[in-house]
Amino acid sequence: MSGATQLPLEFDLRPAYGGEDFLVSDENREAVLWIDRWPDWPTPVLCVHGPAGCGKTHLAEVFRAKTGARALSHADLAGDPPRDPAAAAGAWIVEDADAYLAGSDPEPLLHLYNQVAEGGGRLLLTGARPPADWPADLADLRSRLGALTVAAIGAPGDALIAALLVKLFGDRQLRVGADVVDYAVRRMERSFAAARDLVGRLDQAALAERRAITIPLVRRVLERTGNDEDP
Repeated sequence: MSGATQLPLEFDLRPAYGGEDFLVSDENREAVLWIDRWPDWPTPVLCVHGPAGCGKTHLAEVFRAKTGARALSHADLAGDPPRDPAAAAGAWIVEDADAYLAGSDPEPLLHLYNQVAEGGGRLLLTGARPPADWPADLADLRSRLGALTVAAIGAPGDALIAALLVKLFGDRQLRVGADVVDYAVRRMERSFAAARDLVGRLDQAALAERRAITIPLVRRVLERTGNDEDP
């Protein structure tokens, strides 16, 4: 599939699982710098927070690829956390920790925090809001959440979404024009997940119709998915 000259990609890349890469931008640079510093963190626990679709899960995958961290689901956290400091050495991940606290016993998260700290491990927590705003009913847990290292990720801006689209098209060996990328960026939901979904749908539609990816095709795909946010 061919089109106009492909846009250059001017963002740093960090490898992650699944053959993908994480694009480093102003919105996420602070969080990436802390991941790069592992295990040299000032506290045993790092919290990365930001709105849905900003790339927290993707960055957690970068961390897991870098460290071999074990990711604990909310069920794992409640049922099978490390039982002693020796077992908590190494690296750990709990995503959406604020959502866990909103509906579950906070004691397991406090226990994990303590075991990781005592065992010399490192724990990456993610959440939608800063940890000071998390619903923690235990005073000890609130104290620990107030003392950990925090890095915010902002919602992806136009430049980051454009770079992500270019990269995703390139991963599929699709060449698109700058006008197509600009049109999509101004009308789509601004999130990593939406970008991946849009490129996948455009690839399928272009293959099915044996045509290049053009603005009319982007418009039609966005209208089908209800994501056309025409300014």
